[in-house]
Amino acid sequence: MRILIVEDDLVIASELERALRRQNHQADVARDGESGLNLAIENSYAAIVLDVMLPGKSGIEVCKSLRTAQNPTPILMLTAKDAIEDRVAGLDAGADDYLVKPFDFQEFMARIRAITRRESQNKAELIEIADLSIDPHSFTVKRGTEAISLTRREFTLLEALARHTGHVLTRDAILDRVWNNLENQPNTVNFHMSSLRKKIDPPHLPRLIHTVHGLGYVLRPPEE
Repeated sequence: MRILIVEDDLVIASELERALRRQNHQADVARDGESGLNLAIENSYAAIVLDVMLPGKSGIEVCKSLRTAQNPTPILMLTAKDAIEDRVAGLDAGADDYLVKPFDFQEFMARIRAITRRESQNKAELIEIADLSIDPHSFTVKRGTEAISLTRREFTLLEALARHTGHVLTRDAILDRVWNNLENQPNTVNFHMSSLRKKIDPPHLPRLIHTVHGLGYVLRPPEE
């Protein structure tokens, strides 16, 4: 499994990283909330270990941003606080579990196994349109038998189009509802859409993604 650790305490972050690697897991580490949020958006993780008290964006803010952007990755919150209010705040923000510092690393690994096991048990069915298949939980995409590699932004965009098959998504809706306004450059939607189309609609296949001029974009199966 590949797991993201967002923790500003160097000692704790290093110990968590070592604990995960001893169990043959990969670990990426971010030292502040903004960096952690960017990594979570751009990459696919089996779980996110998220400290509450972080420089810049707090863990609560990061968690809320990910859930608003419909990122389903399981989140284990870490906190030095043991007040019930802090636990409730983390869970209300969308965290799957919490662990109060200091903690035993055996318990840490058990909680990681628990939240990733629940996630695997709750996997949704594939989204299928024509010969395009999308797995929202393993972040895999195929067209026919060919696997397609997408960035996290491209995947999020494709999933949104697929869940609204036949309905136009405007650029503003994509920025607001799909990416939660985490992108604010004028041409960002055009850029990601162009990149996505080159991967999903190569010249030899029927097109699935269409531009509705003056409105936005739509994904629809080829006409019979």
